[in-house]
Amino acid sequence: MRKNLRLAFPDMMESQISEIEKKFYHNLCDYVVETLKLLTLSPIELKKRMHFKNPELVNDYARQGMSMLVLASHQFNWEWLIASANLWLSFPMDYVYQAQRSEFVNQFSLLTRGRFGSKAIKRAEVAREMIRGKDMTRGVAVVADQFPGHGHDKRYWTTFLNQDTAFFEAVNNLAIMTNYPVFFAWIKHLKRGYYEMEFVKIGEPPYEKNSFAVIENYIKETEKVIHQYPAGWLWSHNRWKKGRNDP
Repeated sequence: MRKNLRLAFPDMMESQISEIEKKFYHNLCDYVVETLKLLTLSPIELKKRMHFKNPELVNDYARQGMSMLVLASHQFNWEWLIASANLWLSFPMDYVYQAQRSEFVNQFSLLTRGRFGSKAIKRAEVAREMIRGKDMTRGVAVVADQFPGHGHDKRYWTTFLNQDTAFFEAVNNLAIMTNYPVFFAWIKHLKRGYYEMEFVKIGEPPYEKNSFAVIENYIKETEKVIHQYPAGWLWSHNRWKKGRNDP
């Protein structure tokens, strides 16, 4: 983790890096507790703790009968974001889900994220599900900053946090295929156990067929939110485990 922090922030002093690392581990512990609390938090309490700053921005699109994509990053607490979306919005918000190896983790995640109505869409079935639900007005959320680790995943390579980094090209292609407007979910840590989320528009149809504007805008916003509060991003996952020339 510290190696990644040094690479991401080459101009920071070692004392600043250490402070980010310390705050990150505090946030990670809070994340675990907060995720467990999704089993018992009331809708009122969750709305108080995960405040949506501008839901009217996306609600206006829904009133026009337009579905949308919402791209988030692993900024604490994305679990509360997914779980609380249907408490704030005038339309259903579903999410793309990658099954984990542990069946217990799978079932727990589906339970907590879906407690207030969010439905899981299997990652391998996203395109098919979008076509099936083309007459619905809904949002589809994707936490899209993981490493695209499967061999069939198309990778979009760029410089991110001063490192050669691959992103899922599929989120860009999905926007073009569906012709949906796309929003970034910017999560701000207010104080312990309290967050604010703001929608930022990063793409709007019509899209040019070979454009990568959506994913490029997503990457820019993700980098900005990390620079604003670096201790809030999930540094513990192995984001840079492969290089551009690795299979």
